[in-house]
Formats: sequence, C-alpha cells, structure tokens
Amino acid sequence: MQEIEVIRTKEDVQLKDPILIVGLPGVGHVGKLVAEHIVEELDAEKIIEIYSHHFPPQVLVDENSEIQLVNNELFVCHTEKHDIIVLIGDHQSSSTEGHYKLCTVYLELAQEFGVQRIYTLGGFPTGQLTHSNEVLGAVNNIELIEELKEYGVTFKEGEPGGGIVGASGLLLGLSKFKNIDAACLMGLTSGYLVDPKSAQSLLKVICKIFEIDIDEGPLEERAKEMEKIVARLKEVEQQQKGMPEMGTVNDEDLRYIG
Repeated sequence: MQEIEVIRTKEDVQLKDPILIVGLPGVGHVGKLVAEHIVEELDAEKIIEIYSHHFPPQVLVDENSEIQLVNNELFVCHTEKHDIIVLIGDHQSSSTEGHYKLCTVYLELAQEFGVQRIYTLGGFPTGQLTHSNEVLGAVNNIELIEELKEYGVTFKEGEPGGGIVGASGLLLGLSKFKNIDAACLMGLTSGYLVDPKSAQSLLKVICKIFEIDIDEGPLEERAKEMEKIVARLKEVEQQQKGMPEMGTVNDEDLRYIG
C-alpha cells in the first residue's frame, strides 16, 4: 500500500461550481455529525476513498463482524446553487507529517474538481455544559467575513485563541497558497461529549449558505438524548459542589456517565 492511496469509485465526475465541505472527527464531533448528515439526507454519491498509513493502525468492525480499514471518503451532492463535495472520514492523521500530506492530497483533489471555496466544519470548546446556538468563524480571506455574517456566523477578535488544530485549520492555511477561499465554521460545544445540538446550529448555517432544506430530525433526536445526559452531569456537578471532598460520585452515577 502506498503512503496515501486514492481510490476512485466513480470516473469522469462532472460538477457545477463545486464547493468542498470538510467534516472530519474533532471537538464534539460537531463537523463530522453535520457532514455525515448532509451526505445521508442529500443522497450523496461516493466518488473517492482515501487510505493512508498516517491514519491509526485500526480496522472497524460492522454488525456482521466484517472489517473495514479506516479511511476518508469524498461524496458529491447536487443542489440548485452548487454541487457540494463532502469529505468525511473515520479519523484524522495520527501525526503532524500526515496532516500536511493528507491535506495536500485533499487540496489537489479540490483543484482537480475546480473547487473555489472550502468550508471546514468543527467544534469550538467552551468547557461549559450550557448550550449556545452561536457559530464562530475564521477565514483565510478577510473579504469573506461580511458575507458569512449575513448567514449568522460570528467573528470575535483573537478567537479561537489557541488557533485551529488539525485539518479544519490546516486546510485554511494551505488553501491560501492555492488561491482558494476557505472558512472554518465552528459550533460552540462543551468539548466533553459528542454534541448533536451544536451540530444542529451549524447545519442551519450551512443550509442558509447553500439555500437548501435538510431534515434535522435525526440530529434532533440525538440532541434530546444528549440533553438527558448533560442534565444528569449537571446534577452530579451540583452534588459534588455540596460535598466536603471531590471524587465521591457514586457507582450509579459513574455507570450513567460512561
């Protein structure tokens, strides 16, 4: 196997004014949830599989006990305004070198398909269990800011303070050298849990940008279940505040959290 293997599952792909959306695993899995939901709801067609030894040495096992080597995939969704290429996957690179090499491949594919705009999706960790519908943005071209504000994206001076780690940030930096406009859109999330509620907020912004309607039902159901867990976590937190010593959560609480 080569260092990075690109397998085309469909040849001669013709696209109309394509835009790339990147939703790989990250904080709260916010971007991953949104991208996978778009692929499912818009009946996307898979066009490329990407395998690499920069991914963790792991296979996934399905319900039939059959294995699948971890990979990233490119799908195409057709909409009236744009064709959307969606990059989703099981993992990001497990090394710094791999991040750069994989992002270079992603950008080469984007150029091949004529992409002139990239949106990377992710989560912005707040450390708080309270929810906010806010979507924070960062761009590689300052001219994008006013446009994205019209869709409800907020921009704060110096935020994210620690920068953007992984493909969501690196693609913005590298695409600037390719003269491709790019923005990172981040749903606010605690950073502790998979966050479908934050994914809903981010999905609403994406729907405005592309002028499309996508059923939020599945995300809504997952969000309701997660709200129950968050409520229980808050309850445990309050109990701990009233205790003389920390670390006294009972076994039932621990089982619920796990």
